[in-house]
Amino acid sequence: MQPMTESAIRRSFINASRSETAALHLPQDLESIDWENLDQLGWRDYKMPKRGYLLAPFEGSVVGVLLRAPDTAPPRNRRVLCALCEDIFSEDEVFLFVAKRAGAPGRNGNTVGTLIHSDFTCSRNVRAEVKPTAIHPDPDVVVKSRIEGLQARTEKFIRQVLNQ
Repeated sequence: MQPMTESAIRRSFINASRSETAALHLPQDLESIDWENLDQLGWRDYKMPKRGYLLAPFEGSVVGVLLRAPDTAPPRNRRVLCALCEDIFSEDEVFLFVAKRAGAPGRNGNTVGTLIHSDFTCSRNVRAEVKPTAIHPDPDVVVKSRIEGLQARTEKFIRQVLNQ
């Protein structure tokens, strides 16, 4: 991803009102983010913990999606697969995040949900070290495939928010 300014981040949201984007709290480490190794930027609002935000490249620009976290965490004895990175090794919690749809459908209360790591660690997860195996002798190919999968699934989710 390309580095983004505070104002560009606030303007990028496709399913949030001006008042919602004005009230959002940016990641506290915005200046130190490693933008080159991100396929998406996601964070939880530290002052409004039920809110999450997801930014991702989409059709030549970066779009943001305002998300709502569930009221309760899933049971600890059950592991859930993140729908974006599909990482089977991560121990991070996965929540069902819900986004209102963009435009009139969202204003009418229509939503779409997906399972995402609670701390938005997908870009890190797909870049995790892979050991060569007989099935996958080149770890770089596996990592590249994971990154492409994350990008495609994130784009699909954004299309659902946009009703495309």
